Amino acid sequence: MTSTPPAGDLGADVATLVASRTLDVPDFPKPGILFKDLMPLFSDGLVFKETIDAIAAHHGPDSFDVIVGVEARGFVIAAALAYATGVGVVPIRKAGKLPRKVHSESYALEYGEATLEVHEDAFVAGQRVLIVDDVLATGGTAKATLDLVEKAGGTVAGFTVLLELSFLEGRRRLADRTVDALLTV
Repeated sequence: MTSTPPAGDLGADVATLVASRTLDVPDFPKPGILFKDLMPLFSDGLVFKETIDAIAAHHGPDSFDVIVGVEARGFVIAAALAYATGVGVVPIRKAGKLPRKVHSESYALEYGEATLEVHEDAFVAGQRVLIVDDVLATGGTAKATLDLVEKAGGTVAGFTVLLELSFLEGRRRLADRTVDALLTV
């Protein structure tokens, strides 16, 4: 029996790289869930650098002005990518974590609701924003983030995730947006 090679929007080589450092953790955070752990990718300096370089190359050096990272693992990706490309980084945080006036966006979770925030003055009007995060699951966090960037005056230049859980159909919630997933499972 032949297994299907890893696939993603940036090509098979990048998908294989991400897959090589993604571990399956059964029954986390609760029984029946198969958690995809990306920490081995972050802790392998060479693989992490290659991943960041692949994202930068895919978007091109002049396609964005600032990078947004979504709490919390998105911060890791955003900071590394911002450093690699010489642009700034803006955090999208959980409610109550930012000290100045914010824009807020709430969205439904499986059990309840969550709220994300960004400073009202996070972007210069029309600034091109590349959004990065670790995982695209149901699309709730992604949609809230996209809406927040635009509410704060930014122009979305791209949305990239390391891993997409396609069976949760998050792209459907983002049907009018371009999503780049390095690995789709």
